[in-house]
Amino acid sequence: MMWYRPDGFTLGGNGRAHLKVDGLAAGYGPVQVLRGLRFEARPGLTVILGPNGAGKTTLLRALAGLIPRGGEVLLDGEELPEKTHEIVRAGMALVAEGRQLFPQMTVSENLELGGWLAPKAERERRLVQVLQDFPKLRERATQLAGTMSGGEQQMVAVARAMMSAPRLLMLDEPSLGLAPRMVDELLAMARRIADAGTTVLMVEQNVKKALAVADRGYVLERGALVASGPARLLSRSTVVREAYLGAQAQDTTSAADAARRGRTQASPTAAAAATIVAPS
Repeated sequence: MMWYRPDGFTLGGNGRAHLKVDGLAAGYGPVQVLRGLRFEARPGLTVILGPNGAGKTTLLRALAGLIPRGGEVLLDGEELPEKTHEIVRAGMALVAEGRQLFPQMTVSENLELGGWLAPKAERERRLVQVLQDFPKLRERATQLAGTMSGGEQQMVAVARAMMSAPRLLMLDEPSLGLAPRMVDELLAMARRIADAGTTVLMVEQNVKKALAVADRGYVLERGALVASGPARLLSRSTVVREAYLGAQAQDTTSAADAARRGRTQASPTAAAAATIVAPS
């Protein structure tokens, strides 16, 4: 049995959620991590790629209201609130890196927390629905979350986020530390959530597999966007192939380095595959 129902998800958005970010800046105290980011998460699945330390998690934390942010962030044309609970009410949910479950609580109790802002009757209705959407979790409803494997816990974390019935779901490194088979199932699930109408914004290091399920992608390095484009073209671009897929590159090659070379060396196909943005 699969972890999720193959014919789609009932909880979630209406297929039209559109996040628009302009001039996003964020960091920790005096340390500025993100500088003037401009991007969009349109209906479908958008992936943010980049190496460790690029600022990917900081980006999602800023959008979720977990750290202060600057710049303009619009969700369906309306300014996104700054407080986390108001952001959840507005229709955005984050599945944080490392899952962040309550290990001494059952699967069912963890799921209920995802719908805590909803009235009790609505929360109970959503719990029934999410256990239909994730049938294997129904079998584990009374199991302590801390006794589950990493992949099983990740499914609980995603299901918990869906309990808030988000219009836009953010996933932070969902494949981190998981077995290859579970990675494939998890990314396929993210694709199905997007197809069912919830806009998905995903941060991921597994470049090849992430681009295979995404509609659009951005490459983030040192707090700045260096490339963007349709996923199917971005995966063929000189920028991404050299920096992340091992094509004619050393381990130290960055997307920014590849972009600079690509301005003079890229073929017409590669040039069309990604929009190169000069680092700030």
